[in-house]
Amino acid sequence: MIALNAKDGTVRWNVAVADAGRGYWTTMSPLIIRNHILVGVSGDFDNLTGFLKSLDPETGKTQWRWDSTPPAGTPGATTGGMTWITGTYDPETDTVFWGTGNPTPVLNGPVRPGNNEDTCSIVAIDPNTGKKKWAFQPSPHDTHDWDAVEIPVLVDADFHGVPRKMLMQASRNGYFFVLDRTSGENLLTSTFGPVNWASGLDKKGQPIPNPAKEPAPDGRLVAPDEGGLTNYRSPSFDPKTGLFIVSAHPSYGIYFNKPADGAFGWAGADYGVWGKGVLEAIDYQTGKIKWTHELGPNGSGAGVLTTDAGLIFTGDGHGNMLVLRTSDGKTLWHAGLGQSMQSSPITYELDGRQYVLAGAGGVLFAWALPE
Repeated sequence: MIALNAKDGTVRWNVAVADAGRGYWTTMSPLIIRNHILVGVSGDFDNLTGFLKSLDPETGKTQWRWDSTPPAGTPGATTGGMTWITGTYDPETDTVFWGTGNPTPVLNGPVRPGNNEDTCSIVAIDPNTGKKKWAFQPSPHDTHDWDAVEIPVLVDADFHGVPRKMLMQASRNGYFFVLDRTSGENLLTSTFGPVNWASGLDKKGQPIPNPAKEPAPDGRLVAPDEGGLTNYRSPSFDPKTGLFIVSAHPSYGIYFNKPADGAFGWAGADYGVWGKGVLEAIDYQTGKIKWTHELGPNGSGAGVLTTDAGLIFTGDGHGNMLVLRTSDGKTLWHAGLGQSMQSSPITYELDGRQYVLAGAGGVLFAWALPE
């Protein structure tokens, strides 16, 4: 982590977030909350503990560190739980919500029995102390590499007639969750595409893994595939229609456990056999999909932007920028970009005019909206 003087670019301080020599890396922008700079780590090694830490903006010194897994070598415990993507801050409750990654070894579950607490989880953390307030686990005892780091969306609205402060996540494992973000209470769990790896839900609303879908030497057909029913692409929420809009990837894959490869590391393999890209509108009150819009056989890497005017901006798998009507998913306009979008569009206002900005390949495109 490097702090620069904004006036002349000189380095104020330069500190190591983690030891790259051990296999750590990082894939996120830091999150700044008052006098705390939050940053986490990435990686998939069996000897690495996932963590989130807070740095002092003046000195770079560590203020606190929260570990998502016990120290490496703890008997019967897992490693992993990396904090791949920047979390979300709620100033009303002064809470940070951060998703954590899969436990390791990745496809070999028997060597790490139990749910592997705080891996593949949505965790609520006090930014002042680093103490965990609550955690919800979308994928207990994950054996399919389904990190739960997908963007959590914070919504204040009624749920079944009761005012709630909610957190919504469309998770990589194929489930859509609505939580009370003040307590972590599960309000709704539903699927948003083909899912066959769980045998039901526990009393917390968390899926119960089906042992028959564990990776095996002769292979297991699992939905979704390793890439997940969604992934890093940002979703969006439209408060007027109550629709959660997500770029989805209905898919199937075959998972193998390979004892000849050893018990650690990846400890197996997976192969995708079918998938496609679909934009989905999920009713947060019911979990039902109100409409879908095909994005192409290979899916899209684009995030989703919804606007107050009832529009959706995103990209498809054919290199197009799309503008859809939020209420029913109808295409209103599109433009070829030459390459597929792999990021989220943004909107901004300049001199009283609204613009939309999107990137594809090495090019940025800006459009002025009608006055």
